[in-house]
Amino acid sequence: MSQEDDFELFQQMMGDVKPIKQDTAEHPKSIQVTEAHLARREAATHLSEGDPEYLSIDNAPMLKPEDVIEFKRDGVQDGVYRKLRLGKYPIQARLDLHKRTLQQARDEIVAFLRQCLRMDIRTVMIVHGKGARSNPPALMKSYVASWLPQIKEVQCVHSALQFHGGTGAVYVLLRKSDEKKMENRERHQKRLG
Repeated sequence: MSQEDDFELFQQMMGDVKPIKQDTAEHPKSIQVTEAHLARREAATHLSEGDPEYLSIDNAPMLKPEDVIEFKRDGVQDGVYRKLRLGKYPIQARLDLHKRTLQQARDEIVAFLRQCLRMDIRTVMIVHGKGARSNPPALMKSYVASWLPQIKEVQCVHSALQFHGGTGAVYVLLRKSDEKKMENRERHQKRLG
């Protein structure tokens, strides 16, 4: 069967078909994104401290003591995340959450990260323990893994290497301050120029 035969057969089959006349067409509304839209979108993606669900101590997806914690925010370069994961950044500050309640741990994490941001500290370690003997197992670890991605200043998180505590601790990379971003731009401009 050739193309002409196919076309003839098609014409015969469609001989009594009439096109539909449509007099109503829906035109999509053009939506302009305003600053208010962007602000609402930002508020929806990051929980704020005034929100009752912000760093909740009521519910967190439960992990096992040996589970690896990993989180990378969009925009973080793979090479940066790999260096953090491999423990290649110097740890500038450390927080130990052993023998803390969930409430105390949450408050200490928030205060610790705020202080680090004020001091332009970017790479920190939080020791939460594996929780193999806690009931339920890995309780603190599960909440820490749930809380850190909710804090918008946290860029990426990964369980530590064995000599830093393994799955009982996490490396955390914080967002760069505006001053440090400017320093990097200037350094790169000098190198390129």
